[in-house]
Amino acid sequence: MLIRAALAMAGAMVIVPAMAGTSDVLVGLDQKVTYDANGAVNGPSGHDAVLVMDISDPAHPRIRGSLPLMNSLLGPPTNLQITRDGKLGLVANSVVATQDGSAWKMTPDNKVYVIDLTANPPKLVDTVAVGQQPSGLAIAHKGDLALVANRAGKSVSVLSIANGKVTALGDVPLEQEASAVVITPDGKRAFVALNLANKVGVLNIDGQKVTYDKTLDIPAAFNPYNLDITPDGRHVIASGTGAGKNNADALTVIEATGPHPHVTGITAPGAGPEGFTIAPNGKLLAAALILGSGAKDSDWFKTKGGELVIMTIGPNGVPSVTGHAPLGRLPEGIVFSPDSEHVYVGNYIDKTLQVFRISNGKPTQVGPAMTLPGQPASMRTLTR
Repeated sequence: MLIRAALAMAGAMVIVPAMAGTSDVLVGLDQKVTYDANGAVNGPSGHDAVLVMDISDPAHPRIRGSLPLMNSLLGPPTNLQITRDGKLGLVANSVVATQDGSAWKMTPDNKVYVIDLTANPPKLVDTVAVGQQPSGLAIAHKGDLALVANRAGKSVSVLSIANGKVTALGDVPLEQEASAVVITPDGKRAFVALNLANKVGVLNIDGQKVTYDKTLDIPAAFNPYNLDITPDGRHVIASGTGAGKNNADALTVIEATGPHPHVTGITAPGAGPEGFTIAPNGKLLAAALILGSGAKDSDWFKTKGGELVIMTIGPNGVPSVTGHAPLGRLPEGIVFSPDSEHVYVGNYIDKTLQVFRISNGKPTQVGPAMTLPGQPASMRTLTR
Protein backbone atom coordinates (compact mmCIF):
# COMPACT_ATOMS: atom_id res chain seq x y z
CA MET A 1 0.00 0.00 0.00
CA LEU A 2 2.79 2.42 0.94
CA ILE A 3 4.68 1.60 -2.28
CA ARG A 4 1.58 2.17 -4.42
CA ALA A 5 0.88 5.46 -2.65
CA ALA A 6 4.47 6.61 -3.21
CA LEU A 7 4.30 5.70 -6.86
CA ALA A 8 0.98 7.51 -7.24
CA MET A 9 2.47 10.60 -5.62
CA ALA A 10 5.53 10.42 -7.87
CA GLY A 11 3.32 10.05 -10.93
CA ALA A 12 1.26 13.07 -9.91
CA MET A 13 4.43 15.13 -9.47
CA VAL A 14 5.51 14.43 -13.05
CA ILE A 15 2.71 16.52 -14.54
CA VAL A 16 3.21 19.58 -12.31
CA PRO A 17 5.13 22.30 -14.18
CA ALA A 18 8.42 23.42 -12.60
CA MET A 19 7.49 27.06 -13.12
CA ALA A 20 4.09 28.50 -14.00
CA GLY A 21 3.84 29.41 -17.66
CA THR A 22 7.00 27.72 -18.94
CA SER A 23 5.03 24.60 -19.91
CA ASP A 24 1.91 26.48 -20.97
CA VAL A 25 0.24 26.90 -24.34
CA LEU A 26 -2.22 29.71 -25.00
CA VAL A 27 -5.21 28.68 -27.13
CA GLY A 28 -7.54 31.33 -28.54
CA LEU A 29 -11.15 30.20 -29.03
CA ASP A 30 -13.35 32.10 -31.52
CA GLN A 31 -17.07 31.37 -31.34
CA LYS A 32 -18.17 34.21 -33.66
CA VAL A 33 -17.31 32.57 -37.00
CA THR A 34 -18.93 29.21 -37.67
CA TYR A 35 -19.10 27.03 -40.78
CA ASP A 36 -21.89 25.32 -42.69
CA ALA A 37 -22.32 23.91 -46.21
CA ASN A 38 -21.86 27.41 -47.65
CA GLY A 39 -18.68 28.20 -45.75
CA ALA A 40 -18.10 30.80 -43.06
CA VAL A 41 -21.02 32.42 -41.20
CA ASN A 42 -20.55 35.44 -38.92
CA GLY A 43 -22.28 35.62 -35.56
CA PRO A 44 -22.29 37.82 -32.44
CA SER A 45 -19.46 38.34 -29.96
CA GLY A 46 -19.63 37.26 -26.35
CA HIS A 47 -18.61 33.60 -26.23
CA ASP A 48 -14.89 33.62 -27.07
CA ALA A 49 -12.21 32.49 -24.62
CA VAL A 50 -8.48 32.06 -24.13
CA LEU A 51 -7.38 28.73 -22.68
CA VAL A 52 -4.19 28.16 -20.73
CA MET A 53 -3.08 24.60 -21.42
CA ASP A 54 -0.37 22.78 -19.46
CA ILE A 55 1.85 20.43 -21.54
CA SER A 56 4.37 19.51 -18.82
CA ASP A 57 3.22 15.95 -19.53
CA PRO A 58 3.64 16.28 -23.33
CA ALA A 59 1.38 13.40 -24.33
CA HIS A 60 -1.45 14.48 -22.03
CA PRO A 61 -2.22 18.20 -22.23
CA ARG A 62 -4.64 19.59 -19.68
CA ILE A 63 -6.53 22.88 -19.44
CA ARG A 64 -5.50 24.75 -16.27
CA GLY A 65 -7.35 27.97 -16.95
CA SER A 66 -9.97 29.64 -19.15
CA LEU A 67 -10.49 33.37 -19.50
CA PRO A 68 -13.60 34.90 -21.17
CA LEU A 69 -11.64 37.07 -23.63
CA MET A 70 -12.34 37.88 -27.26
CA ASN A 71 -10.23 36.17 -29.90
CA SER A 72 -10.44 35.97 -33.67
CA LEU A 73 -10.03 33.51 -36.52
CA LEU A 74 -9.57 36.48 -38.88
CA GLY A 75 -5.84 36.91 -38.36
CA PRO A 76 -2.82 34.57 -38.43
CA PRO A 77 -2.80 32.00 -35.62
CA THR A 78 0.11 33.85 -33.94
CA ASN A 79 -1.84 36.60 -32.17
CA LEU A 80 -0.70 35.40 -28.75
CA GLN A 81 2.56 34.50 -27.00
CA ILE A 82 4.12 33.89 -23.58
CA THR A 83 7.16 35.73 -22.25
CA ARG A 84 10.31 33.64 -22.06
CA ASP A 85 10.14 33.46 -18.25
CA GLY A 86 6.57 32.14 -18.43
CA LYS A 87 5.13 34.93 -16.29
CA LEU A 88 2.96 36.87 -18.77
CA GLY A 89 0.82 36.00 -21.77
CA LEU A 90 -0.17 38.57 -24.39
CA VAL A 91 -3.23 38.10 -26.62
CA ALA A 92 -4.20 40.44 -29.46
CA ASN A 93 -7.84 40.61 -30.53
CA SER A 94 -8.22 41.44 -34.23
CA VAL A 95 -11.94 42.04 -34.71
CA VAL A 96 -15.32 42.37 -33.00
CA ALA A 97 -18.74 41.47 -34.39
CA THR A 98 -21.17 44.32 -35.03
CA GLN A 99 -24.75 43.91 -36.15
CA ASP A 100 -25.53 44.93 -39.73
CA GLY A 101 -29.28 44.57 -40.19
CA SER A 102 -30.11 40.94 -39.60
CA ALA A 103 -26.48 39.88 -40.21
CA TRP A 104 -23.16 40.39 -38.44
CA LYS A 105 -19.99 41.92 -39.81
CA MET A 106 -16.47 41.95 -38.43
CA THR A 107 -14.89 45.33 -37.65
CA PRO A 108 -11.33 46.03 -36.44
CA ASP A 109 -10.56 45.96 -32.73
CA ASN A 110 -7.52 47.48 -30.99
CA LYS A 111 -6.95 45.42 -27.83
CA VAL A 112 -4.07 43.41 -26.40
CA TYR A 113 -4.88 41.43 -23.24
CA VAL A 114 -2.23 40.87 -20.57
CA ILE A 115 -2.54 37.60 -18.62
CA ASP A 116 -0.72 36.78 -15.36
CA LEU A 117 0.30 33.14 -15.77
CA THR A 118 1.76 32.91 -12.26
CA ALA A 119 -1.72 33.27 -10.77
CA ASN A 120 -3.72 30.15 -10.03
CA PRO A 121 -5.89 30.19 -12.01
CA PRO A 122 -4.32 32.56 -14.58
CA LYS A 123 -6.00 35.97 -14.61
CA LEU A 124 -6.39 39.06 -16.80
CA VAL A 125 -4.38 41.93 -15.31
CA ASP A 126 -4.56 44.61 -18.02
CA THR A 127 -5.91 45.55 -21.44
CA VAL A 128 -3.70 47.73 -23.67
CA ALA A 129 -4.91 49.74 -26.67
CA VAL A 130 -2.82 49.35 -29.84
CA GLY A 131 -3.35 49.89 -33.59
CA GLN A 132 -6.34 48.78 -35.63
CA GLN A 133 -6.88 45.03 -36.16
CA PRO A 134 -3.88 43.71 -34.19
CA SER A 135 -2.93 40.32 -35.56
CA GLY A 136 0.39 38.49 -35.20
CA LEU A 137 2.59 39.51 -32.29
CA ALA A 138 6.09 38.76 -31.02
CA ILE A 139 7.86 39.17 -27.67
CA ALA A 140 11.62 39.81 -27.52
CA HIS A 141 13.84 37.20 -25.84
CA LYS A 142 14.78 39.66 -23.08
CA GLY A 143 11.08 40.06 -22.33
CA ASP A 144 11.26 43.87 -22.35
CA LEU A 145 9.59 44.53 -25.70
CA ALA A 146 6.67 43.26 -27.78
CA LEU A 147 5.63 44.10 -31.33
CA VAL A 148 2.11 43.77 -32.73
CA ALA A 149 1.32 43.72 -36.47
CA ASN A 150 -1.81 45.77 -37.25
CA ARG A 151 -3.62 44.82 -40.44
CA ALA A 152 -6.17 47.65 -40.77
CA GLY A 153 -3.81 50.07 -39.02
CA LYS A 154 -0.98 49.37 -41.51
CA SER A 155 1.52 49.61 -38.69
CA VAL A 156 3.41 47.80 -35.96
CA SER A 157 2.63 48.72 -32.37
CA VAL A 158 5.56 48.85 -29.93
CA LEU A 159 4.95 47.73 -26.33
CA SER A 160 7.37 47.92 -23.41
CA ILE A 161 7.32 45.22 -20.72
CA ALA A 162 8.74 46.04 -17.28
CA ASN A 163 7.97 44.64 -13.81
CA GLY A 164 4.88 42.86 -15.12
CA LYS A 165 3.49 46.06 -16.67
CA VAL A 166 2.84 46.36 -20.42
CA THR A 167 2.80 49.88 -21.89
CA ALA A 168 2.03 51.01 -25.43
CA LEU A 169 4.83 53.26 -26.76
CA GLY A 170 3.34 54.06 -30.17
CA ASP A 171 3.03 52.75 -33.71
CA VAL A 172 5.54 52.41 -36.53
CA PRO A 173 3.75 53.25 -39.83
CA LEU A 174 4.32 50.80 -42.68
CA GLU A 175 1.99 52.08 -45.44
CA GLN A 176 0.89 48.46 -45.96
CA GLU A 177 -1.28 45.94 -44.14
CA ALA A 178 0.81 43.92 -41.66
CA SER A 179 -0.28 40.46 -40.55
CA ALA A 180 2.59 38.90 -38.57
CA VAL A 181 5.92 39.80 -36.99
CA VAL A 182 8.99 38.03 -35.51
CA ILE A 183 11.94 39.40 -33.52
CA THR A 184 15.48 38.09 -33.90
CA PRO A 185 17.00 36.42 -30.81
CA ASP A 186 19.48 39.28 -30.29
CA GLY A 187 16.58 41.76 -30.26
CA LYS A 188 18.15 44.06 -32.85
CA ARG A 189 15.89 43.38 -35.82
CA ALA A 190 12.35 42.30 -36.61
CA PHE A 191 10.61 41.05 -39.74
CA VAL A 192 6.99 41.85 -40.57
CA ALA A 193 4.68 40.19 -43.11
CA LEU A 194 3.30 42.83 -45.51
CA ASN A 195 0.75 40.36 -46.79
CA LEU A 196 -1.06 42.39 -49.44
CA ALA A 197 2.20 43.85 -50.80
CA ASN A 198 3.71 40.35 -51.16
CA LYS A 199 6.74 41.46 -49.18
CA VAL A 200 8.45 40.99 -45.83
CA GLY A 201 9.53 44.25 -44.21
CA VAL A 202 12.56 44.77 -41.97
CA LEU A 203 12.47 46.72 -38.70
CA ASN A 204 15.57 47.93 -36.84
CA ILE A 205 15.42 47.84 -33.04
CA ASP A 206 17.57 49.96 -30.74
CA GLY A 207 16.39 49.40 -27.18
CA GLN A 208 12.72 50.41 -27.39
CA LYS A 209 13.16 52.53 -30.52
CA VAL A 210 11.83 50.71 -33.59
CA THR A 211 12.22 52.02 -37.15
CA TYR A 212 11.15 50.70 -40.55
CA ASP A 213 13.66 50.63 -43.41
CA LYS A 214 11.57 50.39 -46.56
CA THR A 215 14.70 49.93 -48.72
CA LEU A 216 15.17 46.48 -47.18
CA ASP A 217 11.73 45.11 -48.20
CA ILE A 218 12.04 41.50 -49.32
CA PRO A 219 9.79 40.05 -52.08
CA ALA A 220 7.98 36.92 -50.91
CA ALA A 221 5.55 34.34 -52.28
CA PHE A 222 1.96 35.54 -52.78
CA ASN A 223 0.29 36.78 -49.57
CA PRO A 224 3.03 36.15 -46.95
CA TYR A 225 0.60 35.78 -44.07
CA ASN A 226 2.59 34.18 -41.28
CA LEU A 227 6.23 34.20 -40.14
CA ASP A 228 8.59 32.27 -37.89
CA ILE A 229 12.32 32.46 -37.22
CA THR A 230 14.91 29.77 -36.48
CA PRO A 231 16.23 29.78 -32.89
CA ASP A 232 19.69 30.85 -34.07
CA GLY A 233 18.16 33.86 -35.82
CA ARG A 234 19.69 32.99 -39.17
CA HIS A 235 16.55 32.27 -41.18
CA VAL A 236 13.05 33.72 -41.33
CA ILE A 237 10.37 31.63 -43.05
CA ALA A 238 7.19 33.17 -44.47
CA SER A 239 4.10 31.16 -45.43
CA GLY A 240 2.46 32.36 -48.64
CA THR A 241 -1.23 31.51 -48.54
CA GLY A 242 -2.25 32.89 -51.94
CA ALA A 243 -5.54 34.64 -52.59
CA GLY A 244 -9.17 33.68 -52.94
CA LYS A 245 -10.72 30.45 -51.75
CA ASN A 246 -8.11 27.93 -52.87
CA ASN A 247 -4.96 28.64 -50.87
CA ALA A 248 -1.44 28.56 -52.25
CA ASP A 249 1.34 26.53 -50.70
CA ALA A 250 4.67 28.36 -50.65
CA LEU A 251 7.22 28.77 -47.86
CA THR A 252 9.76 31.51 -48.57
CA VAL A 253 13.12 31.21 -46.80
CA ILE A 254 14.95 34.45 -45.96
CA GLU A 255 18.57 34.85 -44.87
CA ALA A 256 17.94 37.16 -41.91
CA THR A 257 21.50 38.18 -41.03
CA GLY A 258 23.83 40.70 -42.65
CA PRO A 259 23.10 44.19 -43.96
CA HIS A 260 20.75 43.02 -46.72
CA PRO A 261 18.37 40.16 -45.78
CA HIS A 262 17.32 38.24 -48.88
CA VAL A 263 15.47 35.17 -50.18
CA THR A 264 17.57 32.02 -50.37
CA GLY A 265 14.95 29.43 -51.21
CA ILE A 266 11.32 28.50 -51.64
CA THR A 267 9.46 25.24 -51.14
CA ALA A 268 5.89 23.95 -51.42
CA PRO A 269 4.59 21.86 -48.49
CA GLY A 270 0.95 21.66 -49.65
CA ALA A 271 -2.12 23.89 -49.87
CA GLY A 272 -2.83 26.36 -47.07
CA PRO A 273 0.13 26.40 -44.64
CA GLU A 274 -1.49 29.24 -42.69
CA GLY A 275 -0.45 27.80 -39.35
CA PHE A 276 3.17 26.67 -39.09
CA THR A 277 5.93 26.66 -36.50
CA ILE A 278 9.64 25.95 -36.18
CA ALA A 279 10.73 23.54 -33.44
CA PRO A 280 12.72 24.85 -30.46
CA ASN A 281 15.66 22.69 -31.58
CA GLY A 282 15.69 24.47 -34.95
CA LYS A 283 15.76 21.19 -36.86
CA LEU A 284 12.08 20.71 -37.70
CA LEU A 285 9.15 22.68 -39.10
CA ALA A 286 5.52 21.65 -38.71
CA ALA A 287 2.76 23.03 -40.94
CA ALA A 288 -0.99 22.57 -40.52
CA LEU A 289 -2.30 22.49 -44.08
CA ILE A 290 -5.89 23.66 -44.40
CA LEU A 291 -6.29 22.06 -47.86
CA GLY A 292 -9.98 22.48 -48.75
CA SER A 293 -11.38 21.75 -45.29
CA GLY A 294 -12.86 25.22 -44.85
CA ALA A 295 -14.39 25.43 -48.33
CA LYS A 296 -18.04 25.28 -49.38
CA ASP A 297 -19.44 21.82 -50.01
CA SER A 298 -19.84 22.75 -53.68
CA ASP A 299 -16.20 23.83 -54.18
CA TRP A 300 -14.17 21.46 -56.32
CA PHE A 301 -11.24 21.54 -53.87
CA LYS A 302 -13.35 20.67 -50.79
CA THR A 303 -11.66 18.13 -48.48
CA LYS A 304 -12.85 16.34 -45.35
CA GLY A 305 -9.88 17.52 -43.31
CA GLY A 306 -6.47 19.10 -43.33
CA GLU A 307 -3.03 17.57 -43.12
CA LEU A 308 -0.01 17.84 -40.84
CA VAL A 309 3.31 18.10 -42.65
CA ILE A 310 6.63 17.65 -40.84
CA MET A 311 9.71 19.09 -42.54
CA THR A 312 13.40 19.00 -41.72
CA ILE A 313 15.28 22.29 -42.01
CA GLY A 314 18.51 22.04 -43.99
CA PRO A 315 21.73 24.03 -43.40
CA ASN A 316 20.51 26.60 -45.95
CA GLY A 317 17.24 27.01 -44.05
CA VAL A 318 15.11 25.37 -46.75
CA PRO A 319 12.67 22.79 -45.31
CA SER A 320 12.00 19.43 -46.95
CA VAL A 321 9.01 17.18 -46.24
CA THR A 322 9.65 14.03 -44.20
CA GLY A 323 6.21 13.03 -42.92
CA HIS A 324 2.43 13.50 -43.11
CA ALA A 325 -0.60 12.82 -40.92
CA PRO A 326 -4.34 13.56 -41.30
CA LEU A 327 -5.86 16.47 -39.40
CA GLY A 328 -9.40 17.62 -38.69
CA ARG A 329 -11.31 20.44 -40.39
CA LEU A 330 -9.69 23.87 -40.71
CA PRO A 331 -6.51 23.32 -38.68
CA GLU A 332 -5.06 26.66 -37.57
CA GLY A 333 -2.96 26.85 -34.41
CA ILE A 334 0.11 24.63 -34.11
CA VAL A 335 2.97 24.41 -31.59
CA PHE A 336 5.85 22.13 -30.63
CA SER A 337 6.54 20.90 -27.11
CA PRO A 338 9.64 22.41 -25.46
CA ASP A 339 11.66 19.26 -26.24
CA SER A 340 10.60 19.35 -29.95
CA GLU A 341 9.26 15.80 -29.70
CA HIS A 342 5.52 16.53 -29.75
CA VAL A 343 3.29 18.70 -31.94
CA TYR A 344 -0.15 20.04 -31.01
CA VAL A 345 -2.70 21.11 -33.64
CA GLY A 346 -6.07 22.80 -33.11
CA ASN A 347 -8.88 21.95 -35.55
CA TYR A 348 -11.22 24.93 -35.70
CA ILE A 349 -14.44 23.44 -37.07
CA ASP A 350 -14.11 20.17 -35.13
CA LYS A 351 -13.28 21.92 -31.82
CA THR A 352 -10.49 19.43 -31.18
CA LEU A 353 -6.80 19.26 -30.34
CA GLN A 354 -4.60 16.55 -31.85
CA VAL A 355 -1.30 15.49 -30.29
CA PHE A 356 1.50 13.91 -32.32
CA ARG A 357 4.83 12.39 -31.33
CA ILE A 358 7.63 13.09 -33.82
CA SER A 359 10.25 10.41 -34.48
CA ASN A 360 12.76 10.55 -37.33
CA GLY A 361 10.78 13.37 -38.91
CA LYS A 362 7.51 11.43 -38.96
CA PRO A 363 4.39 12.14 -36.88
CA THR A 364 2.32 9.56 -35.01
CA GLN A 365 -0.91 10.62 -33.31
CA VAL A 366 -0.98 10.07 -29.55
CA GLY A 367 -4.42 8.89 -28.46
CA PRO A 368 -7.74 10.27 -29.70
CA ALA A 369 -8.27 13.95 -30.40
CA MET A 370 -9.02 16.05 -27.30
CA THR A 371 -12.35 17.89 -27.33
CA LEU A 372 -12.06 21.60 -26.57
CA PRO A 373 -14.78 23.90 -25.19
CA GLY A 374 -14.78 26.02 -28.37
CA GLN A 375 -13.21 26.56 -31.77
CA PRO A 376 -9.39 26.89 -31.59
CA ALA A 377 -8.38 29.79 -33.84
CA SER A 378 -4.82 30.29 -32.59
CA MET A 379 -2.21 28.61 -30.46
CA ARG A 380 1.22 29.60 -29.20
CA THR A 381 3.69 28.87 -26.42
CA LEU A 382 6.52 30.83 -24.84
CA THR A 383 9.10 32.98 -26.64
CA ARG A 384 11.99 30.83 -27.83
